[in-house]
Amino acid sequence: MTWNGKRVLVTGAGGFIGSHLVEGLVGLGADVTAFIHYNSNGHRGWLDRVSKEVQSEICFYAGDLKDQDAVRGAVRNQEIVMHLGALIAIPYSYQNPTDVFQTNVLGTLHVAQAVREYGISRMVHTSTSEVYGSAQIVPISESHPLQGQSPYSASKIGADKCVESFYCSFDLPVVTVRPFNAYGPRQSMRAVIPTIINQALHRDEIVLGNLDATRDFTYVQDTARAFIHAATSEQAIGTTVNAGSGKEIRIEELAIYIQQIIGRELPIRVADERLRPPKSEVDRLCSDSSKALRVMGWAPQISLREGLEKTVEWICSNPEGYRPDQYVV
Repeated sequence: MTWNGKRVLVTGAGGFIGSHLVEGLVGLGADVTAFIHYNSNGHRGWLDRVSKEVQSEICFYAGDLKDQDAVRGAVRNQEIVMHLGALIAIPYSYQNPTDVFQTNVLGTLHVAQAVREYGISRMVHTSTSEVYGSAQIVPISESHPLQGQSPYSASKIGADKCVESFYCSFDLPVVTVRPFNAYGPRQSMRAVIPTIINQALHRDEIVLGNLDATRDFTYVQDTARAFIHAATSEQAIGTTVNAGSGKEIRIEELAIYIQQIIGRELPIRVADERLRPPKSEVDRLCSDSSKALRVMGWAPQISLREGLEKTVEWICSNPEGYRPDQYVV
C-alpha cells in the first residue's frame, strides 16, 4: 500500500507510542490528523517535542474520546483510524476506575461507531498484554485466556471485545494490536524502565515494586511499526495480533542491566506503595508473536541492549520531563 496522501487519524497521538507512530506515518507521506485530549493550555503532549518539520505536516484535532460528537468529527473524511487513545496507568486505575472505564471502553465504542458510520477502510485498535494477566502458558499466544487482574486490564478487555463484536456483527474492518511493554524515548515514569534510568542517574538507590515479575520489552519504534503493518495486512482483519520480543527479563535483572549501561552500582529497595494488590499482580509476561510475522510480516528489529542505550541517551538529553524523587502514578 502507498501511504503517500493517505488520510490517517491517530487517537492518543500525543502519547508515548502515539507520537512515535505519528512521526512514522508522516515520514511515509501520510496525511495525519492527531486527536489530542483537549486542555486549556493547548498542549499537544509529546507532539510538542517532535521536529517543527513533522509538526507542520500534522492536522491537530482537540477533543475527548468520551464525547461522541468530537470523535465523529475527527473520524469523518479519514481513510484509516489508528486508535491508541486510552488511560493506561495501572495505579491510576485503582484510584479512578470510572474514568478509566469511560475513556477506554466508551471511548473505543465511540471510535468503532464512527468508523462504521463513515465506512472507514481500516481501524487499528490498541490492546495490551495486561489483558492476559499472569501467564498460564509461556510464551503467551493470542489464544491465552483473558484475565482482568486490574481495573485497567478489565477496561481493555472490554474495549477489545467491543471491537471484536463490531467485526462479528457489522464486518468492521478492524485489527487489534496487542503490544507487550513498549519502552523508549518519551515514556513517562509511570513505566519501569524510565523509572530505573532516572533513579540510576540521579539517586543513591533504586526504589521499585515487585522485583521478581518478568516482562517482555519491545522498543517503541518496533511497536509503532506493528501498527503500520496492521493497517496494510488483509489477513489480520478481524484478528488480534501480539507485538512483543518473545524474551522476558526479571525486573531486578533489568535494574542491574540498566545500571551497568549507565556505569553505576546502586542498592535496590522494594517500596510497599509500588506493589500491586497481591491478586492484581501480573507475575510473568512473555509473548509469542509468531502470528505477527505470519499474517503481517512484522518482527522486532531492535535488541534490548540497543533500545536501552537509546533510551538512556534520550533521557540524559531531556531531564526536564522527569521527577526522579517522586512515585508517578
